[in-house]
Formats: sequence, C-alpha cells, structure tokens
Amino acid sequence: MKRIMRYLAFVCFLLTSAYCSAQTGYNFKFKVTGWKDTTVYLGHYYGESTYIKDTARVSAAGEFVFDNKKTLDQGVYFLVLNKNKIFEFLVGSNQRFTLDTKEEDYIKNMKTSDPDNKLFFENMLFNMERHKEAEPLLKVLQDSTLTEDQKKDARANFNKINDKVMAYQAEIIAKHPKTLTATIFKSNTAVKIPDAPKKADGSIDSTFQLRWYREHFFDNFDLSNDALIRMPRPVYREKLKEYTTKLFVPQADSVIKAVDKVIALAKTNKETYKYSVFVFIQEYQQPEIMGLDAVFVHLYDKYFVTGEMDYWATSLKKTLKEHAERLRKSMIGKVGPNLIMQDANFKPRSMYDIKNKYTILYIFDPDCGHCKVETPKLADFYKQNKAKFDIEVYAVSTDTSMAKMREYMKKMDMKWITVNGPRTYVGPHSDLYDSPTTPTLYILDDKKKIIAKKVPAESLAEFFTNYEKFLKARAANQAKPKTPSKT
Repeated sequence: MKRIMRYLAFVCFLLTSAYCSAQTGYNFKFKVTGWKDTTVYLGHYYGESTYIKDTARVSAAGEFVFDNKKTLDQGVYFLVLNKNKIFEFLVGSNQRFTLDTKEEDYIKNMKTSDPDNKLFFENMLFNMERHKEAEPLLKVLQDSTLTEDQKKDARANFNKINDKVMAYQAEIIAKHPKTLTATIFKSNTAVKIPDAPKKADGSIDSTFQLRWYREHFFDNFDLSNDALIRMPRPVYREKLKEYTTKLFVPQADSVIKAVDKVIALAKTNKETYKYSVFVFIQEYQQPEIMGLDAVFVHLYDKYFVTGEMDYWATSLKKTLKEHAERLRKSMIGKVGPNLIMQDANFKPRSMYDIKNKYTILYIFDPDCGHCKVETPKLADFYKQNKAKFDIEVYAVSTDTSMAKMREYMKKMDMKWITVNGPRTYVGPHSDLYDSPTTPTLYILDDKKKIIAKKVPAESLAEFFTNYEKFLKARAANQAKPKTPSKT
C-alpha cells in the first residue's frame, strides 16, 4: 500500500511539474512598501517610443499583480505611477517572478525571485558605486582651466574605473550567457579590430581593418534578437545607422549593399525584420545626402512591392508607393520629366524648350519664409553666373494666384522663366519632381538628365565649378588611347 501511495505521489509530482513547465503567459507579483490604493501601469520601450502594456490595482499592503495568458515580448519594461516612470526591470525568458521593494529606494531595497533581474539590479547598484568614484575625477577632466598634464592622474584613475565596469560585465557575459542582462552587456561591447597584416611586398594592407570591421561589426549584436529593440535607448536603430553611415561611402550603390546585408541578418525574426526595414525606410525617405533617396526606392521595390512586408504594412504600401514613384522619376541620373505651365502672361512654357547647358528647376512658394531667403541668393547667382556656366532657371510657383506670383517676381528681381505650377499641361509638378518642402532645387544638364538636387543657392557656384572640372577630367580620360590587350 505504501508503495502504491509513493507511486501515486510520484505521478502527481510529475503531473504538477509538467503543468508548471507548460504554463504560458506572464505573472509578475509586486510588493512596493509605501504604495497603496492606487493604479499602476506596466510599460515598455520600442525603439524611440514607449507604450503601456498592462494595468494593475495596488492593494492597501502595496501588492499588485500583472497577469496574462499571453507571453510578453522580451526587453526592458518599467512601472508607471501618476504619469511618472518609476523603475525598470527585465522581462526575459522567465516571465513568472516576484519583485519586492520599498518606496524610499526602489533599487537598493529590491528583492526578486528572478535570477536575471537579480543580475540586472545588482548591476545598477554596482554602477551607482562606480559613478560616485568617478564624479570627482570627471570634474577634474572637465575643468578647462587645467592642463592635460594636470589631468593625467585623474584620467588614469577614471580609466581604471571604466576597466572595472568592463571586467564586471565581461564576467556576467561569461558566467550567465543566456540571460537578457548578458545580452544587453554583450550588445554594447565593441569588437576588437586586429592589426593589419603585411602584404607580400612588405607593406601594410591599409584596407584590411575597415573590411574586417564591416564583416564583424555585428559579432556582439544579434540583429535577430527583438529584445534589443525594447531598450531604454534606441540601441538597435543607433547600431544600424552607425554601420551604414560610418563604414560606407555615402553613395547609393554602397549603402544599398550595406542595408540589404543588415536586413538579411535580421530576417530570421519577423519583428527584427520588420523593424530594420522600417528604420531604413525612415532614414532614407528624405535623406540629407544627395542621391541617397535611391535607397528608399530600392527598399520599396525589394521589400514592399514583392509582398515581403505584407504581414505588417499593407495599409502603408500605398503611401510608400506614391513617395517611391515620385522619387523614381526625379532621382539623380534619370532624365527629368518635362514641365509645361503658364507664365505670367498666361503663355505655356516648356522646360524642355530650354537649350542651355544647364537648367535649374526651382520650386518655390511666394508665402514661404525660407524661399524669401533663398530666392535673392539664387537671383544673385543667376546674374553673376548665367553666361559663365550657360544656365537658365525654370521657376515653378506652387501658389494658384497669378497676381501673387507676378508680385513676387518683381520683388525678387526674377529675370528667368517663371511659371505657375497649378496652371499645368502635364500634371502636378509634385507628382513629377519630389518637392515636399519649398524651396526645392534640381539641376539638369543639356539632355535634361538630373545631375543634382537640393543644392543650397550659396553652394551653386562651387557645385558648377567642381562639376565642370569633373566633366573635363572625364573627357580627358576618355580621350586617352587604350593599351591593347595581350593575345
């Protein structure tokens, strides 16, 4: 009988264990001494944004529970009380734990049943102590009245403190590699670039370190781990931007290759796949560097036209398509579409009728404050350089009022071709040339191929001087006799 009872007890134990291990969802039991009879919110980060995920009622004893059958996405979460963020904690693979603390000092008084959060809060305390040590040293290092020699000891001691922090994090990574705390530490650890080897002729391979760094840039940062999207600082976005802007020449072909490589690394996780594409779409929608709008068109074609992003962006596709098609028509290297609009005398003027070596397409609004600053600069450039560079300006007013356009032309001394954009024979100029803001400027050559865009008026002389040099160098290079190949 005793054997049967022991057997039944053992079976019950197995069933209970199986039930516990099969539990899904999250259950966070909190006790905050000092809180009572109030409502608290569970929030989380996502990129640069924060979101509220759940709500709980605090009892008279300061106890409350967040509980749901659905598992939470991993990352850094926080409590919100009276619209204020109180403290952060981790949500990792273990989502059933307790947190017990006191209002007077949440971090120092924190006790938790979760090993990952234990590491997380211990690190906070460790960093607080290191910060206290570093404070007087930072004051010395930031003192502009001291010489570098006078700061020498402070810098050495500050570096020792930094070494302590790095050693502490390295130990966590080594001892607890599967924790979210270790993942966060590792993601912030820079890769060590090896010395460049010597080539066969004894010289140093000057490109080795850049090539190596590009290849190993994400060794410590798992692009397929979506927990890294839910961090207090947008480290995921920052990492993508650093890779594409600092390690590659800002030319469309180079950037497109870099972007595609990053997205391929993120693709194994739907959330990181979505987020990486979204980051780059935002980054290159209106790029600061001329010509990189081609990256946006590439992203749209490869990830949205193909249906790759349909699992989250079906409603967004129409807007992206409209923008991509505008950019596609007016990208550098493309032949710009013709514009035919009425001038101040109600006569149609075609941009393609301009026979000058260069055409400046200038899109402006008579009421635009920035236009009132840029237009006089363009007028001065035009007077001084029209003949020198063989330039004509085709200016498009975006306002429907012909009277307002005439008044603006007179006030700004506009001696070039000016037309009224809404009085068009070929469709809206904004559908043919991307011009979300005014003024917008394009430069076209004698074949009406777009060679530049959004060049500030004060930089036009420099641009044309450099472009003329480029044309002469290209012509001279093409004129050189080619060395016959050996047969």
